[in-house]
Amino acid sequence: MKVGLILIGDELLNGSRQDKHMAKAIEILHQRGMKLGWVRIIADEAPQLVQTFKETLASDDIVFSFGGIGATPDDLTRQCAAQAAGVALTRHPEAVKLIEEQYGDKAYPNRILMSELPAGSQLIPNPINRIPGFKLANHHFVPGFPSMAWPMIEWVLDTHYSQLFDDNPDVDWRWTLVGAIESELLDMMNELLAKFPKVKLSSLPNTQKRHHIDFGLKGKKEHVAEAANWFEHYMKTNGFHCERQN
Repeated sequence: MKVGLILIGDELLNGSRQDKHMAKAIEILHQRGMKLGWVRIIADEAPQLVQTFKETLASDDIVFSFGGIGATPDDLTRQCAAQAAGVALTRHPEAVKLIEEQYGDKAYPNRILMSELPAGSQLIPNPINRIPGFKLANHHFVPGFPSMAWPMIEWVLDTHYSQLFDDNPDVDWRWTLVGAIESELLDMMNELLAKFPKVKLSSLPNTQKRHHIDFGLKGKKEHVAEAANWFEHYMKTNGFHCERQN
């Protein structure tokens, strides 16, 4: 099971607005010992939304979808999620009550449209204006506004997925390798991965400094520490200089 994000909006694709959700989601997940598995950025287009939700609903992944759950004509997420799931779009009685309590007579005829959710949805409380998001299977639909979305995804994680929290999260240890060329280190990398299969590595040559490599090991701390000892010994024995970054 992975955690994925769906970021919806033509503005993201044409560059008129910059996404803020991914970095914050990574932070929120990291605080709970979880990590982000994938991200999709898609336009406000019904066929693309329906196809995306069909694909992601077919997986076991925990998905957060940002944006498009308002009442304006460009807000298509609620309708497309229902279509993708093969269920009707119906007025959720609890959502109706919340919107009526928030706006009174002004809830009609437009704001009340935000209570129309895919059948079987559960509400996600909105601490800012009380207009809820909704949970459909393992998908969680929240507004595009960060002040609303971020506490809502924290609530979802703490309420529905606390059993997945990890108090021993993965670590990412990094080194700067000086005077090194990647091609000279391929044998070392293959041997490291063979000896320590629970560890992942990354190797990024520095484009500004010749023969400098940003090298990393990722995984559970105990496995990374074991691999790091082997790696540092190898580098020293073979005359390579490496400086630990963290």
